[in-house]
Amino acid sequence: MKLFALIGGGVIAHISRLGRASVFLYRVFLGGWQIFTRPSLLVHQIYAVGVLTLTIILVAGLFVGMVLSFQGYNTLVDFGAESSLGLMVALSLTRELGPVLAALLFAGRAGSALTAEIGLMKATQQLAGMEMMAVNPIERVVAPRFFAGFFSLTLLATLFTAVGVAGGHFIGVTVLGVDAGVFWSSMQEGVDFHDDIVSGIVKSIVFGFVVTWIAVFEGYDAVPTAEGVSRATTRTVVNASLAVLALDFILTSLMFGDV
Repeated sequence: MKLFALIGGGVIAHISRLGRASVFLYRVFLGGWQIFTRPSLLVHQIYAVGVLTLTIILVAGLFVGMVLSFQGYNTLVDFGAESSLGLMVALSLTRELGPVLAALLFAGRAGSALTAEIGLMKATQQLAGMEMMAVNPIERVVAPRFFAGFFSLTLLATLFTAVGVAGGHFIGVTVLGVDAGVFWSSMQEGVDFHDDIVSGIVKSIVFGFVVTWIAVFEGYDAVPTAEGVSRATTRTVVNASLAVLALDFILTSLMFGDV
């Protein structure tokens, strides 16, 4: 009976936590009007979570594109299909690797930073001080960070894909000797705007929403101690990464499968 009680208690705790997160998200949307009256809050957070994450996104995208080009060429050349290298690189990045890897990198860098920042503000009583001064911390602190992260990840995923294609072109054309015209023409003929590009954008929007939601909620819900903030930061990276991978499977099944 203790085992069943333990399992039941864990399930109830997770459902309760999901309910608190949903109510929290509702409050964030209600407090979103603050970014229209004070757009400087949003701009500052876009710089903090977007611009400061740009370097790792661009570097990772470049190397991923180059690795894809190397691996793809070694596979395609065995079948005499090296002319499809550009198409393979573009489809891999636009459909899957661009949105997924950008979201994972964003969760590790910007998501953990958001959680640690909000959790530290809670631990040092800054959020409580705002409430005592009749300032809603969700409107002033959480909402700008949520919408900045949501907006930034969509753009970062697009940049990741673009830089990855450039890296694949460099390796395929400059190093491996694939004809540049063939590289680009195969990409233009095979990549569909609706099925491939729009699908990647939709994935990045969903990932940005979920990753930023998890990050700001974990920070706001963290135990106000150094250990509590540390655990919340770890939960953000783990939960956001698992959520991205699970949602990627669901979205891929809906977009490209028969589900």
